[in-house]
Amino acid sequence: MSTSAQSSAETDSPTTSGAAGGGTVTDRLLGLNTRYAEAFTDPGMDARPVLKVAVVACMDARLDLHRALGLELGDCHTIRNAGGVVTDDVLRSLTISQRALGTRSVILIHHTNCGMESLTEGFRQELELEVGQRPAWAVEAYSDADQDVRQSMQRVRTSPFLLHTDDVRGFVFDVTTGKLREILPAS
Repeated sequence: MSTSAQSSAETDSPTTSGAAGGGTVTDRLLGLNTRYAEAFTDPGMDARPVLKVAVVACMDARLDLHRALGLELGDCHTIRNAGGVVTDDVLRSLTISQRALGTRSVILIHHTNCGMESLTEGFRQELELEVGQRPAWAVEAYSDADQDVRQSMQRVRTSPFLLHTDDVRGFVFDVTTGKLREILPAS
């Protein structure tokens, strides 16, 4: 299976692809960006999302959030990390999104078959043994996506930094069907 970037890069052979053999992936992507920029026109948009929504989701490459949610450029803020979990940095981004850029709704999306389900907090100890320093961050691994969505919703709803916590909804995206399944908050 090839991706759009691979297919385009391989068939279009960007001029900035580096030495014979095609260069690095970054070189190929930069070549594709050159072509994109040649046809680019400033959409004249404000940094404030049109729909006043922030979406927090996993970084998994199988999730095409804009297509899955029917979103267009400028509709939302998208915050992604491993697992789509609500960490301190996600709360930082959501706070800026709400307080400085006007969002009012938050959508949280985890997904089936997530790599976070195969990790444990032991990952940090393994890193410490390998590099001699334990990461300051938690892995935030989980074995139950539904429960982790509930925990993430609770973290958003109880954050003292967020102005708008009444429209926070959570979902699990099925990577085999493309469907979102809503997760109700803990009662």
